[in-house]
Amino acid sequence: MEDLLSVSFGELFLKGKNRNKFFKAAIDNIKRNIKDIGYEDMYLESSKLYIKADKNDFDDLIREIKKVFGIIYISEIKRCDKNKESIENGLKEILDNMDIKNKTFKVTTNRVDKTFEIKSPEFSQMMGGFILKNYAKKNNLKVDVHNPDFKVFIDIKKYAYVYANRHEGMGGLPLGSSGNGLLLLSGGIDSPVAGFMMAKRGMRINCLHFHSYPFTSKRALQKAIDLGKILSQYTGKMRIYSVNMAEIYKAINKNCHRNQTTILSRRFMMRIAEKISEKNSYDALITGESLGQVASQTVESMTVIEDATKLPIFKPLIALDKTEIIDRALFIGSYEKSIEPYDDCCSIFAPSNPITKPKLKYIKESESNLDIENLENKAIENMEIFDI
Repeated sequence: MEDLLSVSFGELFLKGKNRNKFFKAAIDNIKRNIKDIGYEDMYLESSKLYIKADKNDFDDLIREIKKVFGIIYISEIKRCDKNKESIENGLKEILDNMDIKNKTFKVTTNRVDKTFEIKSPEFSQMMGGFILKNYAKKNNLKVDVHNPDFKVFIDIKKYAYVYANRHEGMGGLPLGSSGNGLLLLSGGIDSPVAGFMMAKRGMRINCLHFHSYPFTSKRALQKAIDLGKILSQYTGKMRIYSVNMAEIYKAINKNCHRNQTTILSRRFMMRIAEKISEKNSYDALITGESLGQVASQTVESMTVIEDATKLPIFKPLIALDKTEIIDRALFIGSYEKSIEPYDDCCSIFAPSNPITKPKLKYIKESESNLDIENLENKAIENMEIFDI
């Protein structure tokens, strides 16, 4: 009998002929996350991954594997021989280390190996009877097949795998299985959450941060880099492009209506993001916009801003309110960093009375007063790149 970890994958079962590609992506991401902890062996059997490692490392391994997208459960299991006596011994080892007093349970058997003579329902009943005989009286343990306090699982494959403790994963799709996105990473609460949510759908994430030094502090840039580091715990390696918008803002303030500043600057951001994406093969842009949250996030404003790029713009937070977004920021660990009081370029140059229902015709008239190509190219030429 051996102690192993098993990893159960979620939506990957739905991927048909592409399933192996998704499995490989998920397993590669697991290996990346646990390389510093180490393991002895790893193998895939009947769509589950099994990891042999030092049992003392299980807690650390589970913590890191839980950060990998595409996983629904990580379980601590006993790998037994495929016979009744060995499986019963596995059950005893598990239950002897659990708090089962005054609780209800259910046994579920999954008989993948159909050569195993006893069918799943009968074997579940048999093992349930074994548990009741050995634990019911002294622990007041009872069966409840509809709503048990805990479940005991038995998988009959090449070996028999017995387990009861399941740790929930994040679900989603393996990172890198859904293309490459460029996240417009501000120093706020929303954009890291947006990046996390798109990464959960399998998109590999790199970031673009706009600042306006010397009008904003270099600490604001460092804050964005720190947020990128937090996000990279889930996304792996990422690149952060840092573009200075100071000259663009000065040109807008000099040549355009003040109340159009936010819309005009966001259109610059979209065009710059598109140029960086074309050069680096990014498939889409990602923003942290939530409908109606600020002046630039009205339907009219977003429509005019999106006109500046041909790339698709993903907005995973569009229908969430601020409380929901904060809850997710707390979950991924970015909230405390996001609320540090350093101004970003958008807030520094935001007009006191921003336009909320811009007309594309008038915005383009204002842009005709600007040397757009030159301003964008200079900003890109002077950008800094940070690899996380």
